[in-house]
Amino acid sequence: MAMNHSPETQSKLIARVKEVTGRDLREWFKIIDNGPSFLRCEERANWLAEEYRISRGHSAAIVREHERQRTWR
Repeated sequence: MAMNHSPETQSKLIARVKEVTGRDLREWFKIIDNGPSFLRCEERANWLAEEYRISRGHSAAIVREHERQRTWR
């Protein structure tokens, strides 16, 4: 699975996270923070997609945004 979306695609996926998944980014970030440890973002995105039955595109976008915002915390 490609973890690199274009900036435009990333923005569109993130904008629709709440609508598509029923959870906002803050909730997803808590799930990621409390979930299992993975060495690679791709593994985390796969786990998120399988465990919570969301699309691979949205799971990758959520993980990418989590990583991006984590650098700002």
